[in-house]
Amino acid sequence: MKSRIQQSQKLNSKIMGKNLLLSLAVMAGIFTSCSSDDESSSSTPTPTGEISGDFGANRVYVKGNYTLKGTVRIKSGVTVTFDAGSVITADVTDGVDALVIENGGKVLMNGTAADPIVFTHTTKVPGSWGGIIMYGDAPIVGASGVASATSEDGLTSSVTGTAYTYGGSNAAHNGGVLRYVRVEYAGKKITDGTSEMNGFSFYSVGSGTVLENLVSYKGADDGYEFYGGTVSATNLISYGNSDDSFDWQDGWRGQSNSNWYASQVGTGNFGMEIEAKSVNNDFWPKINNITLKRAAGTVTEGGSSAAEYDAIQFKKQGNGEFTNIVISGYTTAGATAVRIQDAATNNDQVNGHKIKLINVKINDGTPQYTGASGITPVFAEADYTLSSTATGATITSGAWTIVEGVNLLN
Repeated sequence: MKSRIQQSQKLNSKIMGKNLLLSLAVMAGIFTSCSSDDESSSSTPTPTGEISGDFGANRVYVKGNYTLKGTVRIKSGVTVTFDAGSVITADVTDGVDALVIENGGKVLMNGTAADPIVFTHTTKVPGSWGGIIMYGDAPIVGASGVASATSEDGLTSSVTGTAYTYGGSNAAHNGGVLRYVRVEYAGKKITDGTSEMNGFSFYSVGSGTVLENLVSYKGADDGYEFYGGTVSATNLISYGNSDDSFDWQDGWRGQSNSNWYASQVGTGNFGMEIEAKSVNNDFWPKINNITLKRAAGTVTEGGSSAAEYDAIQFKKQGNGEFTNIVISGYTTAGATAVRIQDAATNNDQVNGHKIKLINVKINDGTPQYTGASGITPVFAEADYTLSSTATGATITSGAWTIVEGVNLLN
Protein backbone atom coordinates (compact mmCIF):
# COMPACT_ATOMS: atom_id res chain seq x y z
CA MET A 1 0.00 0.00 0.00
CA LYS A 2 2.78 2.37 0.92
CA SER A 3 4.49 1.60 -2.38
CA ARG A 4 1.35 2.52 -4.35
CA ILE A 5 1.04 5.83 -2.45
CA GLN A 6 4.67 6.66 -3.16
CA GLN A 7 4.21 5.87 -6.85
CA SER A 8 1.13 8.12 -6.95
CA GLN A 9 3.05 10.96 -5.31
CA LYS A 10 5.91 10.60 -7.80
CA LEU A 11 3.42 10.64 -10.69
CA ASN A 12 1.74 13.79 -9.35
CA SER A 13 5.14 15.42 -8.88
CA LYS A 14 6.09 14.71 -12.50
CA ILE A 15 2.78 16.12 -13.74
CA MET A 16 3.20 19.26 -11.63
CA GLY A 17 6.74 19.63 -12.89
CA LYS A 18 5.67 19.38 -16.51
CA ASN A 19 2.88 21.88 -15.93
CA LEU A 20 5.36 24.29 -14.32
CA LEU A 21 7.76 23.95 -17.23
CA LEU A 22 4.90 24.49 -19.66
CA SER A 23 3.79 27.60 -17.76
CA LEU A 24 7.31 29.01 -17.75
CA ALA A 25 7.66 28.34 -21.47
CA VAL A 26 4.39 30.16 -22.19
CA MET A 27 5.43 33.14 -20.05
CA ALA A 28 8.82 33.25 -21.73
CA GLY A 29 7.10 33.31 -25.08
CA ILE A 30 4.91 36.18 -23.96
CA PHE A 31 7.90 38.23 -22.74
CA THR A 32 9.88 37.40 -25.86
CA SER A 33 6.98 38.59 -27.98
CA CYS A 34 6.76 41.88 -26.03
CA SER A 35 10.50 42.40 -26.36
CA SER A 36 10.32 41.78 -30.09
CA ASP A 37 7.51 44.34 -30.46
CA ASP A 38 9.50 46.93 -28.50
CA GLU A 39 12.57 46.41 -30.64
CA SER A 40 10.50 46.72 -33.78
CA SER A 41 8.93 50.02 -32.68
CA SER A 42 12.23 51.53 -31.53
CA SER A 43 13.99 50.65 -34.78
CA THR A 44 11.52 52.49 -37.03
CA PRO A 45 13.73 54.16 -39.65
CA THR A 46 14.07 57.94 -39.69
CA PRO A 47 12.31 59.41 -42.74
CA THR A 48 14.70 60.51 -45.48
CA GLY A 49 14.36 61.78 -49.00
CA GLU A 50 15.32 64.35 -51.59
CA ILE A 51 13.89 67.85 -51.81
CA SER A 52 14.24 69.30 -55.29
CA GLY A 53 12.46 71.19 -58.04
CA ASP A 54 9.35 73.35 -57.72
CA PHE A 55 6.53 72.73 -55.26
CA GLY A 56 3.22 73.01 -57.08
CA ALA A 57 1.17 71.40 -54.29
CA ASN A 58 1.15 71.40 -50.50
CA ARG A 59 3.61 69.07 -48.80
CA VAL A 60 4.44 68.03 -45.23
CA TYR A 61 7.87 66.75 -44.21
CA VAL A 62 7.69 64.80 -40.96
CA LYS A 63 10.71 64.87 -38.67
CA GLY A 64 13.56 63.34 -40.64
CA ASN A 65 16.84 63.85 -42.50
CA TYR A 66 16.47 65.25 -46.00
CA THR A 67 18.77 66.33 -48.83
CA LEU A 68 18.23 69.67 -50.58
CA LYS A 69 19.25 69.43 -54.24
CA GLY A 70 19.44 72.58 -56.33
CA THR A 71 17.24 75.65 -56.09
CA VAL A 72 13.91 74.60 -54.56
CA ARG A 73 10.98 76.97 -55.09
CA ILE A 74 7.72 77.07 -53.15
CA LYS A 75 5.25 78.50 -55.65
CA SER A 76 2.38 80.90 -55.06
CA GLY A 77 -0.61 79.26 -53.37
CA VAL A 78 1.50 76.39 -51.99
CA THR A 79 2.31 75.69 -48.33
CA VAL A 80 5.22 73.43 -47.35
CA THR A 81 5.56 72.27 -43.74
CA PHE A 82 8.67 70.98 -41.96
CA ASP A 83 8.19 69.29 -38.60
CA ALA A 84 10.35 70.14 -35.58
CA GLY A 85 13.67 68.33 -35.48
CA SER A 86 14.03 67.98 -39.24
CA VAL A 87 17.55 68.31 -40.69
CA ILE A 88 17.88 69.44 -44.30
CA THR A 89 21.35 69.12 -45.84
CA ALA A 90 22.31 70.92 -49.05
CA ASP A 91 24.88 69.56 -51.50
CA VAL A 92 27.16 71.90 -53.46
CA THR A 93 27.59 69.40 -56.32
CA ASP A 94 24.10 70.28 -57.53
CA GLY A 95 24.90 73.91 -58.40
CA VAL A 96 23.13 76.70 -56.55
CA ASP A 97 21.28 75.21 -53.60
CA ALA A 98 18.69 77.42 -51.92
CA LEU A 99 15.18 77.27 -50.49
CA VAL A 100 13.08 79.99 -52.13
CA ILE A 101 9.60 80.95 -50.95
CA GLU A 102 8.07 82.87 -53.82
CA ASN A 103 5.52 85.64 -53.30
CA GLY A 104 2.23 83.95 -52.45
CA GLY A 105 3.89 80.77 -51.22
CA LYS A 106 4.22 79.83 -47.55
CA VAL A 107 6.54 77.79 -45.42
CA LEU A 108 5.60 76.51 -41.97
CA MET A 109 8.64 75.70 -39.85
CA ASN A 110 7.63 75.33 -36.22
CA GLY A 111 10.72 74.02 -34.52
CA THR A 112 11.19 74.07 -30.76
CA ALA A 113 14.00 75.10 -28.43
CA ALA A 114 14.80 71.44 -27.82
CA ASP A 115 14.13 70.29 -31.39
CA PRO A 116 15.04 73.01 -33.90
CA ILE A 117 14.82 72.72 -37.66
CA VAL A 118 18.34 72.80 -39.11
CA PHE A 119 19.47 73.64 -42.63
CA THR A 120 23.13 72.82 -43.15
CA HIS A 121 25.65 71.69 -45.75
CA THR A 122 27.68 68.56 -46.24
CA THR A 123 31.02 70.41 -46.43
CA LYS A 124 30.51 72.71 -43.43
CA VAL A 125 32.24 75.42 -45.45
CA PRO A 126 30.82 78.99 -45.30
CA GLY A 127 29.26 80.11 -48.57
CA SER A 128 28.41 76.63 -49.81
CA TRP A 129 24.72 77.34 -50.47
CA GLY A 130 22.17 80.12 -50.71
CA GLY A 131 20.20 79.81 -47.46
CA ILE A 132 16.51 80.63 -47.06
CA ILE A 133 15.15 83.33 -49.38
CA MET A 134 11.62 84.69 -49.02
CA TYR A 135 9.77 87.02 -51.37
CA GLY A 136 6.67 89.05 -50.63
CA ASP A 137 4.77 92.06 -51.93
CA ALA A 138 5.03 94.42 -48.99
CA PRO A 139 6.10 98.03 -49.70
CA ILE A 140 9.67 99.00 -50.46
CA VAL A 141 11.36 102.28 -51.29
CA GLY A 142 14.21 101.50 -53.63
CA ALA A 143 16.77 103.70 -55.35
CA SER A 144 15.23 106.98 -56.58
CA GLY A 145 12.06 106.04 -54.67
CA VAL A 146 10.96 103.15 -56.89
CA ALA A 147 8.32 100.78 -55.49
CA SER A 148 9.82 97.62 -56.97
CA ALA A 149 13.32 96.35 -57.67
CA THR A 150 15.29 93.37 -58.95
CA SER A 151 16.72 90.99 -56.38
CA GLU A 152 20.46 90.71 -55.87
CA ASP A 153 20.58 86.95 -55.32
CA GLY A 154 21.17 86.17 -58.99
CA LEU A 155 18.30 83.66 -59.16
CA THR A 156 15.68 83.52 -61.88
CA SER A 157 12.09 82.32 -62.04
CA SER A 158 11.70 78.77 -63.32
CA VAL A 159 8.63 79.97 -65.25
CA THR A 160 9.77 83.22 -66.87
CA GLY A 161 13.51 82.71 -66.76
CA THR A 162 13.93 86.31 -65.59
CA ALA A 163 15.35 87.65 -62.35
CA TYR A 164 13.03 87.91 -59.38
CA THR A 165 11.50 91.29 -58.58
CA TYR A 166 10.12 92.41 -55.26
CA GLY A 167 7.96 95.19 -53.83
CA GLY A 168 4.24 95.91 -53.69
CA SER A 169 1.49 97.39 -51.55
CA ASN A 170 0.54 94.46 -49.31
CA ALA A 171 2.00 95.50 -45.94
CA ALA A 172 0.40 92.46 -44.26
CA HIS A 173 1.95 89.91 -46.65
CA ASN A 174 2.24 86.51 -44.96
CA GLY A 175 5.03 84.17 -46.05
CA GLY A 176 4.41 81.73 -43.20
CA VAL A 177 6.32 80.89 -40.02
CA LEU A 178 10.02 80.48 -39.31
CA ARG A 179 10.36 79.53 -35.66
CA TYR A 180 13.43 77.87 -34.09
CA VAL A 181 15.22 77.49 -37.42
CA ARG A 182 19.00 77.42 -37.89
CA VAL A 183 20.78 78.03 -41.19
CA GLU A 184 24.44 76.99 -41.41
CA TYR A 185 27.24 77.66 -43.95
CA ALA A 186 25.09 79.71 -46.35
CA GLY A 187 25.85 83.07 -48.01
CA LYS A 188 26.81 81.75 -51.45
CA LYS A 189 28.22 84.34 -53.86
CA ILE A 190 27.56 83.74 -57.53
CA THR A 191 29.29 86.95 -58.59
CA ASP A 192 30.89 88.89 -55.78
CA GLY A 193 29.29 92.29 -55.27
CA THR A 194 26.36 91.71 -57.64
CA SER A 195 24.85 88.25 -57.02
CA GLU A 196 25.03 87.40 -53.35
CA MET A 197 22.94 85.40 -50.91
CA ASN A 198 22.77 85.44 -47.13
CA GLY A 199 21.78 83.12 -44.31
CA PHE A 200 18.27 84.58 -44.39
CA SER A 201 17.13 86.96 -47.15
CA PHE A 202 13.77 88.72 -46.83
CA TYR A 203 12.60 90.57 -49.95
CA SER A 204 9.59 92.85 -49.29
CA VAL A 205 8.30 90.42 -46.67
CA GLY A 206 5.21 91.57 -44.80
CA SER A 207 4.11 91.90 -41.20
CA GLY A 208 1.94 88.77 -41.38
CA THR A 209 5.09 86.62 -41.48
CA VAL A 210 6.42 85.18 -38.20
CA LEU A 211 10.20 85.26 -37.63
CA GLU A 212 11.20 84.01 -34.19
CA ASN A 213 14.22 82.28 -32.65
CA LEU A 214 16.44 82.06 -35.70
CA VAL A 215 20.17 81.34 -36.05
CA SER A 216 22.41 82.26 -38.96
CA TYR A 217 25.68 80.41 -38.46
CA LYS A 218 28.99 80.89 -40.29
CA GLY A 219 27.77 82.18 -43.62
CA ALA A 220 30.00 83.88 -46.19
CA ASP A 221 27.82 86.98 -46.47
CA ASP A 222 25.30 88.67 -44.16
CA GLY A 223 23.56 86.77 -41.41
CA TYR A 224 20.23 88.47 -42.14
CA GLU A 225 19.27 90.98 -44.79
CA PHE A 226 15.96 92.80 -45.15
CA TYR A 227 15.12 94.33 -48.52
CA GLY A 228 12.30 96.68 -47.68
CA GLY A 229 9.07 95.26 -46.29
CA THR A 230 7.30 95.48 -42.97
CA VAL A 231 8.18 92.19 -41.26
CA SER A 232 9.59 92.14 -37.71
CA ALA A 233 11.81 89.55 -36.05
CA THR A 234 12.51 88.49 -32.47
CA ASN A 235 15.31 86.44 -30.93
CA LEU A 236 17.81 86.49 -33.78
CA ILE A 237 21.35 85.12 -33.47
CA SER A 238 24.02 85.92 -36.05
CA TYR A 239 27.23 84.00 -35.38
CA GLY A 240 30.48 84.02 -37.34
CA ASN A 241 29.10 85.48 -40.58
CA SER A 242 31.82 86.90 -42.82
CA ASP A 243 30.09 90.10 -43.89
CA ASP A 244 27.55 91.98 -41.74
CA SER A 245 25.62 90.35 -38.92
CA PHE A 246 22.47 92.36 -39.73
CA ASP A 247 21.85 94.41 -42.87
CA TRP A 248 18.92 96.19 -44.48
CA GLN A 249 17.97 98.57 -47.27
CA ASP A 250 15.05 99.60 -49.50
CA GLY A 251 13.18 101.29 -46.66
CA TRP A 252 12.66 98.31 -44.36
CA ARG A 253 10.27 99.40 -41.60
CA GLY A 254 9.66 96.52 -39.15
CA GLN A 255 8.24 97.95 -35.93
CA SER A 256 8.32 95.11 -33.38
CA ASN A 257 11.87 93.77 -33.39
CA SER A 258 13.61 92.61 -30.22
CA ASN A 259 16.54 90.57 -28.92
CA TRP A 260 19.07 90.69 -31.73
CA TYR A 261 22.41 89.07 -30.85
CA ALA A 262 25.54 89.17 -33.01
CA SER A 263 28.84 87.44 -32.32
CA GLN A 264 31.53 88.16 -34.91
CA VAL A 265 34.27 85.54 -34.91
CA GLY A 266 37.22 85.13 -37.25
CA THR A 267 35.95 87.27 -40.13
CA GLY A 268 33.24 89.93 -40.05
CA ASN A 269 32.42 93.43 -41.18
CA PHE A 270 29.75 95.62 -39.55
CA GLY A 271 27.62 94.40 -36.71
CA MET A 272 24.74 96.32 -38.32
CA GLU A 273 24.86 97.99 -41.75
CA ILE A 274 21.95 100.37 -42.20
CA GLU A 275 21.00 102.11 -45.43
CA ALA A 276 17.95 103.29 -47.37
CA LYS A 277 19.09 103.54 -51.01
CA SER A 278 19.73 107.29 -50.53
CA VAL A 279 16.03 108.03 -49.95
CA ASN A 280 15.15 110.32 -47.03
CA ASN A 281 12.18 108.36 -45.66
CA ASP A 282 9.86 109.60 -42.95
CA PHE A 283 9.67 106.16 -41.34
CA TRP A 284 12.17 103.78 -39.81
CA PRO A 285 12.47 100.39 -38.10
CA LYS A 286 12.48 99.93 -34.34
CA ILE A 287 14.62 97.37 -32.49
CA ASN A 288 14.81 96.78 -28.74
CA ASN A 289 17.56 94.82 -26.94
CA ILE A 290 20.64 94.50 -29.13
CA THR A 291 23.99 92.84 -28.39
CA LEU A 292 26.91 93.30 -30.80
CA LYS A 293 30.14 91.44 -29.96
CA ARG A 294 33.40 91.15 -31.86
CA ALA A 295 35.97 88.58 -30.80
CA ALA A 296 39.62 89.55 -30.51
CA GLY A 297 41.53 88.97 -33.73
CA THR A 298 38.47 89.16 -35.98
CA VAL A 299 39.41 90.67 -39.36
CA THR A 300 37.28 92.29 -42.02
CA GLU A 301 36.16 90.37 -45.07
CA GLY A 302 38.29 92.50 -47.41
CA GLY A 303 41.37 92.44 -45.22
CA SER A 304 43.04 95.31 -43.41
CA SER A 305 42.41 97.75 -46.28
CA ALA A 306 38.63 97.53 -45.83
CA ALA A 307 37.53 99.76 -42.96
CA GLU A 308 34.28 97.89 -42.31
CA TYR A 309 34.83 97.07 -38.67
CA ASP A 310 32.34 99.31 -36.83
CA ALA A 311 29.54 98.03 -34.64
CA ILE A 312 26.87 100.11 -36.42
CA GLN A 313 27.21 102.01 -39.66
CA PHE A 314 24.57 104.38 -41.07
CA LYS A 315 24.83 105.35 -44.74
CA LYS A 316 22.69 106.36 -47.73
CA GLN A 317 19.98 107.87 -45.50
CA GLY A 318 19.74 104.84 -43.21
CA ASN A 319 17.91 105.48 -39.95
CA GLY A 320 16.14 103.73 -37.07
CA GLU A 321 15.18 103.75 -33.41
CA PHE A 322 17.26 101.44 -31.19
CA THR A 323 17.09 100.91 -27.43
CA ASN A 324 19.00 98.90 -24.81
CA ILE A 325 22.21 98.23 -26.73
CA VAL A 326 25.43 96.54 -25.57
CA ILE A 327 28.54 96.84 -27.75
CA SER A 328 31.80 94.97 -27.04
CA GLY A 329 35.08 94.27 -28.80
CA TYR A 330 35.13 96.88 -31.56
CA THR A 331 38.58 98.09 -30.58
CA THR A 332 40.52 97.82 -33.85
CA ALA A 333 42.33 101.07 -34.56
CA GLY A 334 39.86 103.39 -36.30
CA ALA A 335 36.77 101.39 -35.33
CA THR A 336 33.85 102.97 -33.51
CA ALA A 337 30.54 101.97 -31.98
CA VAL A 338 28.53 104.16 -34.38
CA ARG A 339 29.67 105.67 -37.68
CA ILE A 340 27.83 108.13 -39.92
CA GLN A 341 29.23 107.44 -43.36
CA ASP A 342 28.09 110.38 -45.49
CA ALA A 343 27.02 114.00 -45.26
CA ALA A 344 23.44 113.43 -46.46
CA THR A 345 22.83 110.84 -43.72
CA ASN A 346 24.25 113.24 -41.14
CA ASN A 347 22.21 116.20 -42.34
CA ASP A 348 18.87 114.45 -42.88
CA GLN A 349 18.91 111.58 -40.38
CA VAL A 350 21.07 112.69 -37.45
CA ASN A 351 20.07 116.34 -37.56
CA GLY A 352 16.54 115.38 -38.51
CA HIS A 353 16.23 113.19 -35.36
CA LYS A 354 15.53 110.05 -37.39
CA ILE A 355 18.37 108.11 -35.76
CA LYS A 356 17.82 107.37 -32.09
CA LEU A 357 20.19 105.27 -29.95
CA ILE A 358 18.83 105.06 -26.41
CA ASN A 359 20.48 103.38 -23.41
CA VAL A 360 23.76 102.37 -25.02
CA LYS A 361 26.45 100.52 -23.05
CA ILE A 362 29.87 100.44 -24.69
CA ASN A 363 32.53 98.11 -23.28
CA ASP A 364 36.25 97.74 -23.92
CA GLY A 365 36.92 101.43 -24.56
CA THR A 366 35.27 101.43 -27.99
CA PRO A 367 34.73 105.06 -29.12
CA GLN A 368 31.10 106.20 -28.99
CA TYR A 369 30.47 107.63 -32.45
CA THR A 370 32.16 109.42 -35.28
CA GLY A 371 31.70 110.41 -38.90
CA ALA A 372 33.56 109.63 -42.06
CA SER A 373 36.19 112.07 -43.22
CA GLY A 374 34.91 115.64 -43.00
CA ILE A 375 31.73 114.68 -41.10
CA THR A 376 31.21 115.55 -37.43
CA PRO A 377 27.87 114.17 -36.21
CA VAL A 378 26.25 115.82 -33.21
CA PHE A 379 23.32 113.92 -31.73
CA ALA A 380 20.63 115.74 -29.82
CA GLU A 381 20.67 114.84 -26.13
CA ALA A 382 17.42 112.89 -26.41
CA ASP A 383 18.58 110.96 -29.49
CA TYR A 384 21.73 109.38 -28.03
CA THR A 385 21.96 108.26 -24.40
CA LEU A 386 24.41 106.07 -22.51
CA SER A 387 23.55 103.57 -19.77
CA SER A 388 25.72 101.52 -17.43
CA THR A 389 22.86 99.06 -16.84
CA ALA A 390 21.87 98.22 -20.41
CA THR A 391 21.45 94.45 -20.83
CA GLY A 392 21.31 94.05 -24.60
CA ALA A 393 19.62 90.97 -26.02
CA THR A 394 18.04 88.54 -23.57
CA ILE A 395 17.73 85.14 -25.23
CA THR A 396 17.14 81.76 -23.56
CA SER A 397 19.62 79.04 -24.51
CA GLY A 398 18.61 75.57 -25.66
CA ALA A 399 19.50 72.98 -28.25
CA TRP A 400 18.64 75.60 -30.88
CA THR A 401 21.59 77.80 -29.76
CA ILE A 402 24.16 74.99 -29.63
CA VAL A 403 26.28 73.95 -32.62
CA GLU A 404 28.86 71.18 -32.31
CA GLY A 405 28.78 71.46 -28.55
CA VAL A 406 29.30 75.24 -28.48
CA ASN A 407 26.62 77.52 -27.06
CA LEU A 408 26.56 80.49 -29.43
CA LEU A 409 25.35 82.78 -26.66
CA ASN A 410 28.48 82.29 -24.53
